[in-house]
Amino acid sequence: MSQLNRIIVQLQCRPGTAYRVADEIHEREIVSEIYSTSGEWDLLLIINVPAGEDIGKYVNEHILNIDSINRSLTTLTFASF
Repeated sequence: MSQLNRIIVQLQCRPGTAYRVADEIHEREIVSEIYSTSGEWDLLLIINVPAGEDIGKYVNEHILNIDSINRSLTTLTFASF
């Protein structure tokens, strides 16, 4: 089985567009989980990126090219406890 890097991506969307953005991300079938959240960020994504992939490039090419995303915050995970 190939190794995966789990990342968490938070997105801030233009007002009124979070559900549309979430639908488009879901249709791309690249996320494990999508959550709507309160506060500064509108959406939280759990993504398993194949090992060896450039994570920044992966996020840019698969997520951040969606219209209506204003900001993103990507968190790399290292170990689960």
